[in-house]
Amino acid sequence: MPEQAHFDNTYCALGAPYANPCSATPVSTPHWLAWNEKLAADIDWPPEWHHTDLALRALSGNTLLPGSDPVATVYAGHQFGGFNPQLGDGRALLLGEWVSGNQRLDIQLKGAGPTPYSRGGDGRSPVGPVVREYLISEAMFYLGVPTTRALAAIATGEPVIRNQIEPGAVLTRIASSHLRIGTVQYFAMTQGGEGLEALVRYVAARHYADLVDSDPAASTQAAARVLLSAVGKRLASLVAQWQSLGFIHGVLNTDNMLLCGETVDYGPCAFMDAFSASKVFSSIDTGGRYAYANQPGIVHWNLSVLAQCLLPLLDANEEKALAFAQRVVDAFPQHYADVYAGLLAAKFGLTSVAANDQPFLDDFFRVLEDNQHDFTLAFRWLTETATGRLDQTPLPALFQPSPALEAWSKDWEARRSDAAEVITCMERTNPVVIPRNHLVARAIKQTETGDTSLLSTLHKRWQTPYSWDAEDLQWAAGPKKDEEILRTFCGT
Repeated sequence: MPEQAHFDNTYCALGAPYANPCSATPVSTPHWLAWNEKLAADIDWPPEWHHTDLALRALSGNTLLPGSDPVATVYAGHQFGGFNPQLGDGRALLLGEWVSGNQRLDIQLKGAGPTPYSRGGDGRSPVGPVVREYLISEAMFYLGVPTTRALAAIATGEPVIRNQIEPGAVLTRIASSHLRIGTVQYFAMTQGGEGLEALVRYVAARHYADLVDSDPAASTQAAARVLLSAVGKRLASLVAQWQSLGFIHGVLNTDNMLLCGETVDYGPCAFMDAFSASKVFSSIDTGGRYAYANQPGIVHWNLSVLAQCLLPLLDANEEKALAFAQRVVDAFPQHYADVYAGLLAAKFGLTSVAANDQPFLDDFFRVLEDNQHDFTLAFRWLTETATGRLDQTPLPALFQPSPALEAWSKDWEARRSDAAEVITCMERTNPVVIPRNHLVARAIKQTETGDTSLLSTLHKRWQTPYSWDAEDLQWAAGPKKDEEILRTFCGT
């Protein structure tokens, strides 16, 4: 008989240096904003915890679920290139690890009140960032991108003071784990020795057990080598997927890079509308460090930070340790290029991307930027052109190619494949709808007034991003001039 799904607390069991017991701060009048029934079913969440009064109280921080053992975890991080030796969960609580079958998932409350790592903050979240993360993280999942997910969004009934007074909310976030490059940094920079070794063995056994002996007595060196290599490959694939969809994370600090390779922290993120390689949304990224075109290089740099932290564990011989780390870091660009080339081949309807295709592909992006073409709709225009069904979709009313794009497409028509499987791949790679910034902003504004209808509608629509819907004249369209979102904000 299969084991019943339950909470476990293996990371907490590592001891005090890793996490501090911490209780959520109760709120006055919690009420539901959103409940993710599909996700709840997928993780075997007990029926008595589905959209019930118990779930409402527990996921707002007013009571505990049986088996949960809330803690705030510690980590460090490079933020915009500057090292902060201690950050930690300033407004998040890890309730525990939810174990269901072969799944082990962190269940975390975000916005549940102050923790030992709040650094004077209130530990709360306004409704806006909660709605943004709920919608975009779920949209990312259905787009096929590794990501944290959202189980619930609950209004607290209490104000949060930022630049103005805003209504508060709590997000229930789910991840394979919330362990970060910054977690390794904290133990490498401030603890070292056995503390770092135990962490590395734990992460390798939890996320890469198929690559390393999960026996506690297994070599720390083997665990460290597997961890560095596997994380490098996962992050290279992750950022390639972001680039293929026009997603701009906004805060690619090392504390926002999960060791499991999932996207985390949807604060000032956004999908671009009109293509621009230098596009930045985050209000705090004034220098463009985390611009769209810079993302692969920044993730590469973050991997090098992880490698530096792991050097003492990679080999007792310093020279050999450095050589191994260098090989892994140097392999990142090729891992990224291979995944990105495969995604581009699929998006353009090519069987593969050859070296002599690069100028041709570069011309496409140059045409998009010169003509301010919408990134997502331009790729879908290629897709519907290839299928021969362009006039059977709403796309002609949403996107008009420039003469330059039409001229470029003549060369593309001669190069692309007519094979059915290649065209099907285009349809599965080029979305019709993405979480448009102006739609997210509209959902936030409505939710702040107590109207969650658009939040619910968008959450449902973005679950099938690669197919057309009868209402897509409004959901697939780019923003009107007065709807454009030029800056996004973290909300902390």
